[in-house]
Amino acid sequence: MFSHVVIFWIKPDAAADAADQLVAGCHQYLKDLPGVLNFHVGRMIPSHRPVVDQSYQVGLNVVFTDKAAEEAYQIHPAHLEFVEKVFKPLCERATIFDFA
Repeated sequence: MFSHVVIFWIKPDAAADAADQLVAGCHQYLKDLPGVLNFHVGRMIPSHRPVVDQSYQVGLNVVFTDKAAEEAYQIHPAHLEFVEKVFKPLCERATIFDFA
């Protein structure tokens, strides 16, 4: 298995529902791509624990069969469309954590 975790920060001047748009876009473009074993996307949940990063708005966790499946996902037309139509208009940055 190969885990691909993406943490998204919404642009400060984005619409109030930008996080919801980002979550919906992840579902629309990314959920059913080849090689995806598990898909979870959601909004940051506030925590009273100081060790929990609360600076982001949306997190995405995609588990693939292997690294090759994740590499194919990166160049899949639906992923590229997501980047252009959803990520770039709504997000100021993302941090990615990949591990196997």
